[in-house]
Amino acid sequence: MGWLEAIVLGIVQGLTEFLPISSSGHLLLVPWLAGWQELDPSIKKSFDVALHLGTLVAVVGYFRRDVTTYVVEGTKLVFARKVPPTADGKLAWLFVLATLPAAAVGALFEDQIDSRLGTPTLIAISLIGFGILLAIADHTTGRREVGEFRARDAVLVGAAQALALNPGTSRSGITMTAARFLGFDREAAVRISFVMSIPVIFGAVVFKFAGMIADGIPDGLLVPMIVGIITSGLSGWLAVWGTLRIVRTRSFMPFVIYRIALGVVVLVVVATGLR
Repeated sequence: MGWLEAIVLGIVQGLTEFLPISSSGHLLLVPWLAGWQELDPSIKKSFDVALHLGTLVAVVGYFRRDVTTYVVEGTKLVFARKVPPTADGKLAWLFVLATLPAAAVGALFEDQIDSRLGTPTLIAISLIGFGILLAIADHTTGRREVGEFRARDAVLVGAAQALALNPGTSRSGITMTAARFLGFDREAAVRISFVMSIPVIFGAVVFKFAGMIADGIPDGLLVPMIVGIITSGLSGWLAVWGTLRIVRTRSFMPFVIYRIALGVVVLVVVATGLR
C-alpha cells in the first residue's frame, strides 16, 4: 500500500464514519472507482485497525468532556450503589445498551455479510434508499433532547444500527434517522449517533487489533498505518464538527442529495460497464 492510497482512504474513513453517507460503502466504492488493486486480506484487516483507531481518537477527543462524565457517572452507578444514580450515569449505560444489537448481529453474521453484501449495485441502492428514509425522518417535528434518551430509544436506535452492517446504509445515517423518527431534534440525533459510535468503534478496534497481533503487521505497512491514523483522525474530527454545525442551521438534506447523486452515478457506471 502506497502513501497516496493510505492518505485517501484515511480521509474517506474519517469523513464518512461520521457524515451520514456510509464509511463501509465509500471504502469499497473509492478503490473500485479508482481502479486500485484489491488489497490482500491481511493488509486490509491491519489497515482497518489504523483507520478505526484514528476515528476513535477523533470522536473521543471532540466529546472528551461528555465521555469523561459518562465514564465517571456510569462507573458510579455500578460500584457506588448507595449513591442515587445520576441522569448521565443512566445515559452512559443506555448508550452501551444501544450497541448490543449491532454487536450481536455482527458476531453471528459477519461471514455472510462479507461474502454476500458490498457489491457496487447493492451499495448504490442502499445509499439511495436509506438516503430517502433520512429525508422522510428529517421532516418530522422533533424537540426531544439527549437527556430524554430512554431504554426504549436505546433498543430501537440500537436495532436500527444493526442495519448499518450492510455497506451503503451508514451507521451514523441510520441512527440519526431512527432518532429523528423517535422525536429527537437534529442536534440531539447527531449527538446520540456520535456518542453511540464510541463503544462500537472501540469494540471494532479491540477485536481487529487482537487479530492483527496474532497475525502480525504485514511488511511495509507500519508507515501507511500511521498515515491512516493521522488522516482519519483529523478528517473525523472535522466531520463531527461540520455535521453538528450544519444541522444547527440547516437540515440533513445536503447529505441526502449527496447519497442519491452518488448512488445514481454508481448505478450508471455499473450499467454502462465503465467499471
